Amino acid sequence: MKDMRLKHLLLFVLVLFIGTNSCTTQAPKSPDLAVSWKLISNFVDNTANFEARFNFYNKGTETVTHEGWALFFNMSPRKILPDKTPQQAVIEHINGDWYKLIPKPGFSIAPGDSLTFHFWGEEGIIKESDAPMGLYFVTYDKDGNEKGTAVVTDFKIDPFTEKEQILRGPDDQLSLPTAERFYQENEGLFPIASDKLPKIIPSPVRISHQQGTFTLTDDTKIYFDKVFREDAETFQEKLEILTGRKYEFTEKSEVAGIHLVQKPQVKTEENISEVYQLTINQQGIRIEANAGPGIFYGLQSLLAMAPVEAWKTPSASISWPFTRIEDAPRFGFRSIHIDVTRNFQTKEALLKIIDVLAFYKLNHILLYTADDEGWRVEIDGFPELTEISGHRAHTSGMKANALHPAYGSGPDAFAEGTYGSGFYTKADFIEILKFARKRHITIIPELNFPGHARAAIKAMEARYERLMAEGKTEAANEYRLIDPDDRSDYLSAQFYRDNIVDVTSESAYRFFEKVVDEYISMYKEAGLELDIFHVGGDEVAEGAWSGSPRAHQLLKDHPEIGDAKNLHAYFLRRLVPILKKKGLQIHGWEEVALTKTPEGNYVTNPEFVKDQVVPYVWNNVYDPDLGNRLANAGYPVVLCNVTNFYFDQSYSNDPEEPGHYWASFVNTRSAWTFAPFNMFTTTFSNPMGGQIDFTNKEKMKPEARKNVIGVEAHLWAEMIKGQSLIEYALLPKLAGYAESAWSKERIWENMTDAAAQRKSMTQGWNVFANQLAQFELPRLAYMNGGYNYRVPPPGAIVKDNKILVNNAFPGLEIRYTTDGEDPTIQSPLWNDAVSPATGIRLKAFDKTGKSSRTVKVSPVQQKNRSPESN
Repeated sequence: MKDMRLKHLLLFVLVLFIGTNSCTTQAPKSPDLAVSWKLISNFVDNTANFEARFNFYNKGTETVTHEGWALFFNMSPRKILPDKTPQQAVIEHINGDWYKLIPKPGFSIAPGDSLTFHFWGEEGIIKESDAPMGLYFVTYDKDGNEKGTAVVTDFKIDPFTEKEQILRGPDDQLSLPTAERFYQENEGLFPIASDKLPKIIPSPVRISHQQGTFTLTDDTKIYFDKVFREDAETFQEKLEILTGRKYEFTEKSEVAGIHLVQKPQVKTEENISEVYQLTINQQGIRIEANAGPGIFYGLQSLLAMAPVEAWKTPSASISWPFTRIEDAPRFGFRSIHIDVTRNFQTKEALLKIIDVLAFYKLNHILLYTADDEGWRVEIDGFPELTEISGHRAHTSGMKANALHPAYGSGPDAFAEGTYGSGFYTKADFIEILKFARKRHITIIPELNFPGHARAAIKAMEARYERLMAEGKTEAANEYRLIDPDDRSDYLSAQFYRDNIVDVTSESAYRFFEKVVDEYISMYKEAGLELDIFHVGGDEVAEGAWSGSPRAHQLLKDHPEIGDAKNLHAYFLRRLVPILKKKGLQIHGWEEVALTKTPEGNYVTNPEFVKDQVVPYVWNNVYDPDLGNRLANAGYPVVLCNVTNFYFDQSYSNDPEEPGHYWASFVNTRSAWTFAPFNMFTTTFSNPMGGQIDFTNKEKMKPEARKNVIGVEAHLWAEMIKGQSLIEYALLPKLAGYAESAWSKERIWENMTDAAAQRKSMTQGWNVFANQLAQFELPRLAYMNGGYNYRVPPPGAIVKDNKILVNNAFPGLEIRYTTDGEDPTIQSPLWNDAVSPATGIRLKAFDKTGKSSRTVKVSPVQQKNRSPESN
């Protein structure tokens, strides 16, 4: 496998060197410039548009003029507006989040001098992670030919400190992220003694405790019915981590020990494969279930009840209290979407994530491996998918040998600290499938068509050019994905102009079917059967196919389609029978159940109800009753509410807190606060603050509740670079999501009295927040080598000449300093005797010593800011 990867890499580097001519001995010298960037304001002309500036400082010995260079970079995509005053450079949008800064004639910086360039754009920017990234210079010869690239190594982002930088314009009603605001958000929370807290997340349906404990001894064995051998082996590995010794397991049943028993009559709410009963008494531990998933989830509950300290230091004498649990999931479909296209995650990082998902009893992963910015799974017969679209690098001209840079991936494929290049070989993918299967997780593959398809399109164009050069015209056109005469003018949600497949061409359907067949083959090789395929189907840009001669002819021949807006529905109409013949259940984003009016508005399309196509409904902000409408129409739906379950949305509006914010700010409480059948009163948050109007919105009919087959959380990866950040975005939000996905309906979900509902929610959240501080975070610090979870910072307020502090997760310790330095684990614990003074800094610490961001406190509270809590 390593030899094959090395061969792929060497071939790619050689082709890229020849194709782009990115480095020659005659390359003009790159300008020796230090670059900084500053957001000036999001309140331009009393709108939500932004003004920013670049500053260039000449560190070299020669004057830098406009000749022979340009600056390339990625930036959270925004439309660039005309200059308000004359500037010495211009910024051009190229494609996606890729931009180019071109100095104008007259641009000149002498050695030791600097030059500032301002520019303006649409939509406010409130995150440092939205700033330009992956900056590099491209040099040109006197004829304008590209000669070389050079990464900008001296670049900094000025901090966001003012209201005009932190809020998204005059309509943003959210308060500034101050310690005072967080104190107010944390009011009503208080510590609970650890022996009074539940030990298991997600909460079981029924649990009771009795006096007494069962303790492991040298003679303890694991007994299992034959069908549970694999689950027994997986548990044995975890138990060895906790105890430092390997316990014998056998199919022979004896009196004392840990028993995994198949018992078909096990029931709680429903007789399903995930139901289990767990009993701990003087006879030992007994888990009964219908099938493997139930046994596995019973074992996860047992592991959750193990002492947290054992995850750090193995203990041979672990004891469990006498307990009786009857448990079953609320939703049979509990999924998380993991995007590895925008920024790649290694196989090892993904396996580690899968393990913690299993611990919290999730049973599906939508593995997002193909989009505009990358193709991440090797497909037999289509080497270009990974040789071309598995990498990102600086490109020029029509015959690029990689995708262009995105999300700061820079000019060079595989450069250290960048995440634009990489893919899973077939062997890797099969290993991932097997690893997930052992944890009763189903991996759902995805191919997003007809939009979001740029990686596939560019790879198939490279294939087309290769075969045409070999004189193989028929083979070249067999899987081509575009209409070469299409002159449609569109801009996708991510600002692409070339990411939509030609749905009129039979070659597009051949390509899709070929990819599906290769996935089916890989699943078979892993000992599995592929039964769900996700077809994407979202965000087809307005204007797509409007300039395609082929599309015009198809619409003329089939007037029942309507106009080009509904070629998306036509594509799905063609695709559904192909996939159904293969025995596949068809999943997709919410647009697969929608069609457009002539005015461009989405309405429910009943066409695919009969085929039981499953839409994943995320839009509870701009179309807040969409999930209700689709369930009422008979669609089996998966609820993915963006205000609750989009983990790529930032924890807060603090500029240093990474993540998106276009729809909401999502923290752990957001994920916990979810009522699927009463969403209007419990689960909505306006990203700009204020109230969402639910007048005349459709409620879910009681008889339609059965159509909600499950829920899904999302980890889109535009801002998630590397293993550390994916863990930070996921944890501890995952725990709140697991509670919403597995546990039974909470008492507050359907309360009609708003005050009583808020009180009940606060009481429930207080218990859960204590669990996070006292059990979950410390366990995550040691489980599987430790995860980079987020510790929320404390709140603080100055009142009556005293500083009052509190925690988002009661049970965390608060430490402080007064010398201007950030607190450490050696800093003194907070006490009420500390008087208000300039320069007080606070941090929250969990039991392992992992800390939050720093909170600054002074008597003049409103001038300070700190990260969001929860």
